Amino acid sequence: MQQILHNIGAGTEGDLAGAIGDFLGRVVSVFDAQLESDLAPVAVLVKHVESYRGKMLRPTLVGLCGLAVRPDAVLTREHAVVGAVCEMVHMATLVHDDVLDEADTRRKGLTVNKLRGNEPAVILGDLLIAAAYHLCSQLQDQRAALAVGHASMVMCAGELLQLHHRDDFALDERTYFEIVDRKTAALIATSCELGAARSGASKEISDRLAQYGHKLGVAFQIQDDVLDLTGEERVVGKTLGKDLEKGKLTLPLIHHLASVTGKDRGRSLLLLEEASEGHGSSADAAATLRKAVVETGSLDYAKSVALRLVSEAKAEIAAIQPSAAKSGLLAAADAVVNRNL
Repeated sequence: MQQILHNIGAGTEGDLAGAIGDFLGRVVSVFDAQLESDLAPVAVLVKHVESYRGKMLRPTLVGLCGLAVRPDAVLTREHAVVGAVCEMVHMATLVHDDVLDEADTRRKGLTVNKLRGNEPAVILGDLLIAAAYHLCSQLQDQRAALAVGHASMVMCAGELLQLHHRDDFALDERTYFEIVDRKTAALIATSCELGAARSGASKEISDRLAQYGHKLGVAFQIQDDVLDLTGEERVVGKTLGKDLEKGKLTLPLIHHLASVTGKDRGRSLLLLEEASEGHGSSADAAATLRKAVVETGSLDYAKSVALRLVSEAKAEIAAIQPSAAKSGLLAAADAVVNRNL
């Protein structure tokens, strides 16, 4: 959140960063109130998962899109509810992902599964999703609940597709993008669409902003893939190297395998198998593979794809009238690929 707000503040006029900061404060208030519990064990876990809040990209985009569509737009409680709902669904996926990946750290702290075990983590993720739908159903206009419900189904289908392709070292780019389109981009696109709709935007403008969010979401995931290979855990704040360990091919690795032939390809496949087996030499195998990915230009390729998608996302909102909020959307797009966490 801080990095995105910094970019917004540096690249826009007026007090937009302050307005978005205030809006995010209201989102947090709605979020916390919805998850209050009179059961001490539940309250402790809910309090712990609050530390998962990081960039708050999705509610930030709800606010920016809500302000960008009309010069007289005001961010209402409905915007805050939508922002909280999108953040709850996102955080539920983080809790569940940590179980699937057997991750130990998130936002520089212990994951729920590391702290309490897999069973409480799974149920806490379920609680977040249930709370999100309960909150969303309180809006008079049920289009938001329908949109979030659909996005959640799409996200789960994307996760199932990714699980189906674990240890599939023949995974191609088309399938990779199918996974990312569903698993990551769907909710970000919905956040943008609903933020605009809450401000009375036309279907055409709402659809444009959804496309902006979709392309941004894919770029966001590619940057995550790059960081999983090259980032520093103390900076990124979560367990890294899990894609390799769990046999999940990401864009840099897919490009690398397509770029090498013969013995070099065979060597890389052996390194992938060793890195995903989790025994003592897996760390060495992963390090060697990272070096090979750099040498084939595959990291640069992935970064170039992310930058192209950011440019396409910006083009989607070209028809929106200039404003501080539109400049904020452009700055947020840049922040997605320039981040190191």
